[in-house]
Amino acid sequence: KQWYQRRVAITTGGPLTRDFGFVCSSAEDWSMTSAVVPMSILFAFHGFSAALAGKWQMKVGPRAAVAAAAVAFGGGFLLSAAGVATHNIALVYLGYGVLGGIGLGLSYTPPIQTVIEWFPDKKGLASGLCIMGFGSGALLFAPVANVLLEKFSSLPTYLGAAVETITENGRLFAESGGKMVEVVYANAADLAKLSTQGLQEGFYVVGSGDTGAAMTLATMGVGYTLAMMGSALAIKKPHPAYKITGSSSATPTQSLQNVHTDDMFKMPQFIALGSALVVTASGGLALLGSAKPLMSEVFSGTLPTIVTAAFASSFILMLSVGNLGGRLAWAAISDKIGRPATFHIFMFGSIAIYAALPTIIRQVVEYQSAASLAAFCGLSVAAISMFGGMYAILPAYESDLFGSKYVGANHGKMLLFSSTAAIAGPSAFLYLKAISEKAAITDLLSKIDPAAFLEKFGSDVSAVDALIEAKTVTIAKLMEIAPAGVMDPTPFLYDTSFYSIAAAIGIGALVHCMIKPVDPKWYEKVEKLEK
Repeated sequence: KQWYQRRVAITTGGPLTRDFGFVCSSAEDWSMTSAVVPMSILFAFHGFSAALAGKWQMKVGPRAAVAAAAVAFGGGFLLSAAGVATHNIALVYLGYGVLGGIGLGLSYTPPIQTVIEWFPDKKGLASGLCIMGFGSGALLFAPVANVLLEKFSSLPTYLGAAVETITENGRLFAESGGKMVEVVYANAADLAKLSTQGLQEGFYVVGSGDTGAAMTLATMGVGYTLAMMGSALAIKKPHPAYKITGSSSATPTQSLQNVHTDDMFKMPQFIALGSALVVTASGGLALLGSAKPLMSEVFSGTLPTIVTAAFASSFILMLSVGNLGGRLAWAAISDKIGRPATFHIFMFGSIAIYAALPTIIRQVVEYQSAASLAAFCGLSVAAISMFGGMYAILPAYESDLFGSKYVGANHGKMLLFSSTAAIAGPSAFLYLKAISEKAAITDLLSKIDPAAFLEKFGSDVSAVDALIEAKTVTIAKLMEIAPAGVMDPTPFLYDTSFYSIAAAIGIGALVHCMIKPVDPKWYEKVEKLEK
């Protein structure tokens, strides 16, 4: 019932970083860090709203909660579309981030509570199937969004491969139509990241094209509103006399050993489970949020005939399939081996994967190995399957520990930890990458002839900070004038980020090992349940 999807930030993140430049980022375009912030805000408000609205949702029922969510989520898309159209990042944050997050939070837990009550004997599989809808949206959304982006986009004005330019405040200007206009220069590396065909290396007028991101967001907003409203009309809770087929008596839809939702933050088990969620989800969200640019930046230069823009889009779909399959497969597995054992697999498996990715990247670069690229893709999919599986079994894990009566409200509180991961994970991932990128540029500048730099960028090396700020100087453009034999550092910019994720999950794994059964003194009295 959850057709909405957070993955808009992944698909439109690229266009948002080149809304004016189109072929590559211009000085006025938003950075990748700014472009992925809406996803972090969305998940933050996802957790906040789910936690705060838990009791209200239990009072009004799933139908009203999902209907309210449809208005917030769809309206958030429309507001963010206005923000892109006016180049107002605050509107994007408010629309997609705040309103979208509220819509997500209001509609996330009611279906989970409902399916667990419909299938109390298969809580893991039931919640996994429900949350699978949350992870499967990208399978529909990514192709549709790409079609819409292509439909609504318009190409920028091309001035030629060689034109006379001047540099002012780090920006490039050239004459067009009798006046000076800002331009960007797109090289082969820049064009390789684009799905648009027929573009040539050279200079393009800033602001003369349209990526189509605004209209795509608006169209998807209308579609999501209609789909979620339809879901609201369809959802309903089981009758109190409901019984599972084959059962001779009414099946209890709620357990008799329940910890009241108001006591959740007093429970060490709840805190430990939330801490494990934070570190593991941070890694998954960081990888998902950076998937397409990561694939293009790391591998397109080494294997340009394989890693095209289409391949990068396919990589996103591969991760989506892993996310979807993991939510279903791991949920079923958890019903067999138990939730704690499944969580151990998630955490220790993720540590091994993230720690191995930098080594695999180096093998791809050093040996131009397609097999190593396949290994990178396969391990990434495995990591995301565990990420999806973790979210799928969490409600059942919480029900096992604290009872099913308040599982909706309890899971809403658990999503506060998910909000923490959404803020910390992608931000830390890109921050560490930015540190590595700055160090790489400094190292390249020490090896480049200042005269070659002046000829290339029309400015002295002393002005490099302004040129970097204006996105005129990038690693790809510096490599064009680097001495022969200098290795492109781009593929290794994410190494520190991956190692840091592995270390953080290692700490979380130790915390998870400390989870013990709940002390019976915390359970509500049976008499209280019957009132």
